[in-house]
Amino acid sequence: MNKLERILTIGAKNSVLAKLRSWGIPPANVAVLVVLILAPLVIRDQYILHLMVVSLLFGAQTIVFDFTTGFINIVNFGFAAFVGLGGYTSALLVTGLGLSPWLGMLGGVITAGMLGFLTGVLTLRLRGIYAAVMTWFLGLALMALTAVEVDLTRGHWGLNVPLLASAGSKPTYYYVLLAMMVVIYFVLRVVIHSNIGLAFRAIGQDIEAAQSSGVNPTKYRVLNFTLACAFAGLLGGFYAHFVGVLTPDVMSTDKTVEVLALSYIGGRGTLWGGVLASFIFIPLFEYLKSLMELRLVIYGLLLIAVMLAFPDGLVGLLRRTVALIRKTRQERKVSQ
Repeated sequence: MNKLERILTIGAKNSVLAKLRSWGIPPANVAVLVVLILAPLVIRDQYILHLMVVSLLFGAQTIVFDFTTGFINIVNFGFAAFVGLGGYTSALLVTGLGLSPWLGMLGGVITAGMLGFLTGVLTLRLRGIYAAVMTWFLGLALMALTAVEVDLTRGHWGLNVPLLASAGSKPTYYYVLLAMMVVIYFVLRVVIHSNIGLAFRAIGQDIEAAQSSGVNPTKYRVLNFTLACAFAGLLGGFYAHFVGVLTPDVMSTDKTVEVLALSYIGGRGTLWGGVLASFIFIPLFEYLKSLMELRLVIYGLLLIAVMLAFPDGLVGLLRRTVALIRKTRQERKVSQ
């Protein structure tokens, strides 16, 4: 390769990197995506692939959860209920009307999004802990309603749901969920790096200052909450057709707490930090089954450690490590 070709190649690479950065997508995230795409081609063990699907599912949920918590500073303690609502909606549309699972998942998106909009209109005018408490009460109400409507949902007996693919087709589930997660991440990143996202940040940092600057907090909070709930419904629909059985426990508060913990441990306000935490802790708890019952306690201890030592979570720790490595390399170059 001659000098001109090298210059053109470097220029093309820089233009691609600049384009990715303009979209709010760090090149490192693209590299991670490439690894995730190639992983099933190398990993043949069905059990490991199953763990990767579960990690992706939790990771995708943390992205959606962090979109609300990390940017408008509202903790949706009813998050699992919206996931469960999407799952039950999809399951009932498929089993009751004979629709395909894809249309069922679309129905889950619409239903969860509509309930998210109504919930936001009614509760997001409240400040502080009140909005979080109201979403928690809504989650408890939805779980109780699902449990008592036995004729429709079969309650705690469990609702059988047609699978999206055969039970042994883990790569199919993996790639479908990976595509969903990429779309969710890309859409939310684009929103965050728009003027709307600027309003989200302003509201999350200082709602009074944002309001005095002409930002309508309720409007943007409802928009954020509705979009997050719609994506939660999509992931719930996938979960239903991946697991094959739904019970009201899918809406329990401890499911929300686990997503919250992974999101904060990964790095609040980063979107992808929770994905990193999910791929670390979900397989870890699975392999160390003796710790499974204590996972919420361990998550709590990790949250305390993160808040005290690493407020930016694993992402912040990773960034500090990379910055330290770069600084060390520069010092070596200078010394040479």
